[in-house]
Amino acid sequence: MTQPASPSLPADSTAAPVVGGPAPGEGGPVATAAGAVDASAASAHGHARTGFWALTVGSVGVVYGDIGTSPLYAFREALAPSRVDGILLPEEVIGTTSLIIWALLLIVTIKYVAILLRMDNNGEGGILSLMAKARQALGGSKIVFMLGLLGASLFYGDSVITPAISVLSAVEGLKLVTPAFDHYVLPITVAIIVGLFAVQSHGTARVATFFGPIMVIWFLALAAAAIPYIVGNPGVLAAFNPWYALHYLLGHGTGALVALGAVFLAVTGAEALFADLGHFGRRPIQVAWLFLVAPCLVLNYLGQTALVLAKPDTTDPFYQLVPEWGLIPMVLLATIATVTASQAVITGAFSLSRQAIQLGMLPRMEIRHTSEAHSGQIYLPQINMLLALGVVILAVTFRSSSALASAYGIAVTGTMLLTAAMAYVVLWKVVRLTPIVAAIAIAPFIVIEFLFMLSNLLKVHEGGYVPLLLAGGLMLMMWTWVRGVAILVNKTRKTDVPLIELVGMLEKSTSYHRVKGTAVFLTSDPDIAPAALLHNMKHNKVIHEKNVVLTVETMDRPRATESERVRIEPVGPGFSRVVMRFGFMETPNIPRTLALLKREGFKFDIMSTSFFLSRRSIRPAAHSGMPLWQDRIFITLAKNANDATDFFQIPTGRVVEVGTQVTV
Repeated sequence: MTQPASPSLPADSTAAPVVGGPAPGEGGPVATAAGAVDASAASAHGHARTGFWALTVGSVGVVYGDIGTSPLYAFREALAPSRVDGILLPEEVIGTTSLIIWALLLIVTIKYVAILLRMDNNGEGGILSLMAKARQALGGSKIVFMLGLLGASLFYGDSVITPAISVLSAVEGLKLVTPAFDHYVLPITVAIIVGLFAVQSHGTARVATFFGPIMVIWFLALAAAAIPYIVGNPGVLAAFNPWYALHYLLGHGTGALVALGAVFLAVTGAEALFADLGHFGRRPIQVAWLFLVAPCLVLNYLGQTALVLAKPDTTDPFYQLVPEWGLIPMVLLATIATVTASQAVITGAFSLSRQAIQLGMLPRMEIRHTSEAHSGQIYLPQINMLLALGVVILAVTFRSSSALASAYGIAVTGTMLLTAAMAYVVLWKVVRLTPIVAAIAIAPFIVIEFLFMLSNLLKVHEGGYVPLLLAGGLMLMMWTWVRGVAILVNKTRKTDVPLIELVGMLEKSTSYHRVKGTAVFLTSDPDIAPAALLHNMKHNKVIHEKNVVLTVETMDRPRATESERVRIEPVGPGFSRVVMRFGFMETPNIPRTLALLKREGFKFDIMSTSFFLSRRSIRPAAHSGMPLWQDRIFITLAKNANDATDFFQIPTGRVVEVGTQVTV
């Protein structure tokens, strides 16, 4: 099963994407070695060396930023359908709260905390990690791959909507301080969003250290503001009785579906629990949820319930829980909390993008490491710019968190449904449960999340079309990239020369002059002579003393072990075949990894080594496997792909590029 370490377009064929085939233009290898899943993540990521409680507090600051800010708007929006007729009945209020509490219990606590956090892929979580695990178990299923594409597309939609709705909902609290702030809500929101994306290049380590304790204070404040109202009306504890939730659903007909769409806002950050698994480990995330986050969230929803029961005309129950003297501090704290929520999905988008690049779903992009100690702390300038642009456009277009609420749920419910479907495959094929037992374990969540999706689809015309358009466009782009790479690979194979045949011919030939030094030729197929090697022979009539045909493989695991990192095999006099393996969470560094070959007797000196890449210029073909408009999308993506030299961290002064033209 081949997967690209990083497809792009400029060289011999840098990588073979998941569905097969190298990256379109450059010569940088990449195939994929399917690796077995092991659970050694804790030591790999340093979880064992980092204090448990430090990781727990850190997870509060990053993992729970999104779901932790849901009380700002979720309960308010969930009550909106019941307010339509102007009469808000007590059983409707209690029923709404019961739906929220049981959604938190079933989806977050049981599905994510108890089940999915145990389905790590060598310590890593998230939909692409789960997709890689499920796909490997099925022997390279294209259906699972397509589901992964769709899930990644929906996650990007979530990454655009979350910062907009979160920051807007926090800043809107200023209107309660004084109506004079009404006209400043949008400018302040845009300023915060722009500032948030502007600081991403500096890394998230210091910010996360700051946000962890702040978010602990936030959750404690949620509980503290609610407790007096719960004490004043302990009857709200009846919301723990699931009958009230069922009674609400059965008694409101299609109106219950509308309410479910808003109730779902209370669990929209659940996917982050799984996505950030590799950063903190399972136990810290579980402890933070069970002993801090979940109790504080439930208490706050119960407090808002008690307030609305006492004052049915309350329009913003979250902020009206707070005494007047604490309103401004709570607005400031909420703003910091919503920035944290935004930070969580932004860094999640960076991690997802790196995984997508390594798995061949996206062209290569610039990846900057912002921490020497933690490889997961990265910054992608192109993704950051696109996200910032999308978030600002959404905030300016919708202008309020209530308007954006309609656009929020579809992306998240879609991602959750896809996660549940792939979890079924893992339970069946990896955990080895029978198909029926696996279905019994997962089916309840699929049913619940399908109902949530139906309820959110009712809001397509109100703004729900936004994540659908985003996901559709992104999926088209990713599929175009995957398909275009595969077409290029198939075309280039028609003129391929087997490496063994070429080396045998060179042994008998005296036409080529041998020069000192080492030449490294990057290719996606180690059995085929790289195009750059053939062009060098054709035009320069020279062969180096040492020639390395190098392929980089991306594994279906987050990280490769040192023992499997690099392998060398002699092919003939002066020729060696080298295969490097990297996990899909790693960024390849070719020079550093070549140095590992010294222990196998291969002498490597970067100052006497040249790296040969074949840069391809792509033109649309009259007859190809894709329509002309799709060809143009592929060519545009290829032109904007990051250079293989930068991606593989090859010194620019040691690179020789050979240009060729190819049609797609």
